[in-house]
Amino acid sequence: MTGSRPGRVWSLVAAQAARRGGRVSAADACAAAVAAVQVTGAWLIAAGNGEAGHVMWATDEVSELLAELQLTLGEGPGPDARVRGGPVLASDLGDPGSVRRWPVFAPAAGQAGAAAVFVFPLQVGAIQAGVMGLYRERAGPLSGPQLGDALVFADTATLLLLDAQNQAAGEAAAGSGPGGQPAGLAAHRAEIDQATGMLTEQLGVGIAEAFIRLRAYAYAHDRRLSDLARDIVARRLRLRPDPDPLEDGQP
Repeated sequence: MTGSRPGRVWSLVAAQAARRGGRVSAADACAAAVAAVQVTGAWLIAAGNGEAGHVMWATDEVSELLAELQLTLGEGPGPDARVRGGPVLASDLGDPGSVRRWPVFAPAAGQAGAAAVFVFPLQVGAIQAGVMGLYRERAGPLSGPQLGDALVFADTATLLLLDAQNQAAGEAAAGSGPGGQPAGLAAHRAEIDQATGMLTEQLGVGIAEAFIRLRAYAYAHDRRLSDLARDIVARRLRLRPDPDPLEDGQP
């Protein structure tokens, strides 16, 4: 039924894919949600069960920064949504409740330009695919219809993301990563994955611990994960088992 909410949402997602000139993907659900739900921007983090996740899509620089902040800090509506398995709606990041709940993320998000953040888990039963996040420059809750639309966009993104994960990477369109991921973000993900792999050798730890160390260093030095990973891959920065890193060229 095209008049139903799911039918209307799917039409918007398909139209977004047509404008992009590619096959319908989870990224299109994320992008189409911005206008439909009347928010400023959106992002998509892909993460399976037990995975830290990576930024798959962001509609603008603020969205990308908000996504990276939560991955770096392990704090915010996104991590909470994954743990709870339900939406986390922060209509005012400046209120005392939000600051108490996310003492580092809330002020950092406000400084980045977000006053409200709404995150929806991408999940089917026990299978987790990631989260979809929306933000607004001004504080305020989603209306009932907006929340209903956002939930359907999240459900649509979930199915498309799971489908993309089952497809061969070679089927992705030229100039994009799997599932319609922009080449820039795909490169960032590759650098983070490569840097994490290098840290397993440098630190003599497993992948999970290596990523924790990468996040911890990024947080302690107020750096973005992608920028830090780029320095490690280029061997401009080397982490040692002790807390102090060595810059390239130091003994």
